[in-house]
Amino acid sequence: MFPKHAYVRNKALLKRVALLNCQHCGSGEMVQAAHTNWGGGKGRGVKADDNLVAALCLSCHYEIDQGSKWSKAERQQVWEEAHSKTIQLLINNKQWPVDTPIPTNAK
Repeated sequence: MFPKHAYVRNKALLKRVALLNCQHCGSGEMVQAAHTNWGGGKGRGVKADDNLVAALCLSCHYEIDQGSKWSKAERQQVWEEAHSKTIQLLINNKQWPVDTPIPTNAK
């Protein structure tokens, strides 16, 4: 039996992410905290950990989640690059919440 996943939840972090520009296309319009689709406790009806997010505009978020413009590998790469940029931007600007673990996959 697998141990239960201890989810990371932080509404303040999600709000800070949504205030950034899209970390893929640069848009400042309708930016969202886009959770990963590849791990982090994601399951049927359950979002991944809140520290596994990327600042993405509505259009880029849609393309990653449901779009057909990119292959699955390309969608994952775009999300991972945006995620790394999001984490680094928040850390560099001293906006990362001290009570939230920094993801180990952040570059």
